[in-house]
Amino acid sequence: MRFDLHVHSLFSKDSNSCLDDILECASKNGLDGFAICDHDSIEGGIACAKRALEIGSGQIVIPGIEVSSSKGHILVLGIKEKIEPGLSPEETIKRARAQGAVVIIPHPFKMTSHGIGYVEGLDIDAVEVLNSRCLTDGPNYKARKAAEQLNIPQVGGSDAHEALMVGRSYTEIDVSQRSVEAVLDAIRQGKTCPGGCKTPPSFVVKQMFAGHMKKAKKHFVKLLKQETV
Repeated sequence: MRFDLHVHSLFSKDSNSCLDDILECASKNGLDGFAICDHDSIEGGIACAKRALEIGSGQIVIPGIEVSSSKGHILVLGIKEKIEPGLSPEETIKRARAQGAVVIIPHPFKMTSHGIGYVEGLDIDAVEVLNSRCLTDGPNYKARKAAEQLNIPQVGGSDAHEALMVGRSYTEIDVSQRSVEAVLDAIRQGKTCPGGCKTPPSFVVKQMFAGHMKKAKKHFVKLLKQETV
């Protein structure tokens, strides 16, 4: 089955993708499922899994989070409770393991997106070696090379901040049972193969601009509330 293991929703501070649009685009783009990995928030994944059931979507939605550790971003799939940001990578992973979650290092060598910069020595299940939002081939190449040298399973994810780009990169997972736990087990066993392509630069720029506008609007509203107190 085909999964996009790195998708952002409107619960991320730099994305405006609504849940219904993500579910619709995932189906149109040939996915069997995806993981919602919002920045330091588990709300989007939980809400999207619930929404998929409400509307009868065939998508398998994996609740996840992209945690901002002290050294860079870490994806945690199958999460039940939020992991606070700012912890060391080791402590972040320890807390993920306590929940029985799957741990993936996304875009490790894309420093402009808080890549962690290394993968060796970490207790992880996979490395994201194909991230669609990398404008150049270098970061993905370095990630793939590191995964190969360390014999760590490889996955792909769109890192989509816009619903249309969901599934741009993906992971083929060798699993027949249509359940979140079966998919997570297959990832743990390394039954994965990354595929797909990069997001067009125009979309990346558009996503970045939209993200900055969302942050600015949120900051402006906060200032207005402070002035009215």
